[in-house]
Amino acid sequence: MKKAVWIVTFLAAAAFTAVKAESPATTVPGTEEYMASLDSMMNEWHKRPAAIEFVVDSINESAEKLIEELPDSVYIARLAAINSPFHFTFNSQVKSYIKLYTQRRRDQVEQMLGLSQYYFPIFEEALDAANMPMELKYLPVIESALNPRALSRAGASGIWQFMYYTGKRYGLEVDSYLDERRDPVKASRAAVSFLSDLYDIYGDWQLVIAAYNCGPGNVNKAIRRSGGKRDFWEIYYRLPRETRGYVPAFIAAAYTFSYAEEHGLRAQAVQLPVATDTVMITQPLHFKQVADMTKVPVEIIRELNPQYRLDVIPAKTKAYPLRLAFDHATLFASVEDTVYAHRREEFFPNNQLVVSPTAASAHPVVAPGGSGVVYYTVKSGDVVGLIAEWFDVRLSDLRYWNNINRNMIRVGQKLVIYVPKDKVGHYESIARKHGSRQASTSQTIASSAPAELAEDASYIYHTVRSGDSVWTIAQQYPGVSNEDILRLNNITDARRIKPGQKLKIKPRS
Repeated sequence: MKKAVWIVTFLAAAAFTAVKAESPATTVPGTEEYMASLDSMMNEWHKRPAAIEFVVDSINESAEKLIEELPDSVYIARLAAINSPFHFTFNSQVKSYIKLYTQRRRDQVEQMLGLSQYYFPIFEEALDAANMPMELKYLPVIESALNPRALSRAGASGIWQFMYYTGKRYGLEVDSYLDERRDPVKASRAAVSFLSDLYDIYGDWQLVIAAYNCGPGNVNKAIRRSGGKRDFWEIYYRLPRETRGYVPAFIAAAYTFSYAEEHGLRAQAVQLPVATDTVMITQPLHFKQVADMTKVPVEIIRELNPQYRLDVIPAKTKAYPLRLAFDHATLFASVEDTVYAHRREEFFPNNQLVVSPTAASAHPVVAPGGSGVVYYTVKSGDVVGLIAEWFDVRLSDLRYWNNINRNMIRVGQKLVIYVPKDKVGHYESIARKHGSRQASTSQTIASSAPAELAEDASYIYHTVRSGDSVWTIAQQYPGVSNEDILRLNNITDARRIKPGQKLKIKPRS
């Protein structure tokens, strides 16, 4: 019991989010927003060829009618046949997500089936080592669409969508060169530890999954408000709206991956090798050194090692892993000294890390083949992740093209963005639209920012720093949710906080 109480205090600020916006009242909570989230995550993914565009609906309504409608009894029997410690409930919410996966998002699901051949063994190894249910491997399907570079608007990063402070709490290193939240192996181990701690609290897997999405604080609040009930469906309407759809989406993902063949879903081939190995790097190393000596394209090295922000392995004081296809890892081991020596002074003069996120790169960015260029001037309120979404480019590419580190951009900064050559006009209009909208709303936001409350000695306060959000602030104070902060400070728009502002956090005990 003491351990559980300690864990509640320790974890209450953790919040993982897959979808944020509220859905229309006429739909099952979260389905429309989840579709938009899935589109966004899949559009970021490296596999997308330049000539292919993902559309809002991968099949239209008339095509959907051609797909056989199954009676509920079939879904119920199939879910019951899955050997699992989970109780796979079937109801209208679950059915809605099953139809989303098996009918409306078939193309994305087939891509994830292909990606799962690479990622699921990594998840399963971590789960098996901790004696955890294998079905938890489906969580990254709804968290990130199996995209290790996925970044939510709240700042959650990686295939398991760790927030910064939660990742650090579970041993994931994040600095200017490295973000282990994007390392599928280390992030999987951290996620398993977090899920294990949540199970120690709740002893119920549906509540664990809900808490993984919205944080233990919100689940505990829903339990209290329901009079102590500890069943997900009994506290359903007391949970945040996005979390109500999270457990049904998880059940639907488990169903879809278990019965993909029955629905005619086929895994699409991806460029990730199934058989890989790691070599430990003991000196600073640039991906181009590896690419030159092993003839492995830099793009493949990046995809296998997404945790390295700047194509640099910063192995100065300790060793870091480099993952390669099995035969390439063997080749690297045979020529390791030669790889370290290759172009050494060019990349690491005096063996120093000179690739700096705050200085222009010594090596010019090469425009992708068949691309045109669009320029966008950063306005007040702009966020790197949203800019990448506007122009349908990967966040990592936008950072690389503009030497952006840790999403830090400044007002007036001109960003270069490479887009398909035949769509330059389209994206230039997007640049004008967002530029003019930001300019026209900046004064409104400034004038309508919430007034600060006079300090009350009976409350704990937090002074907002540059880069803070209501989510990240809440995570620093156990037992406090972002909703609590908004309510105590009479804030209706979480975006309207500013550096130097003092926020009321909670009563002093």
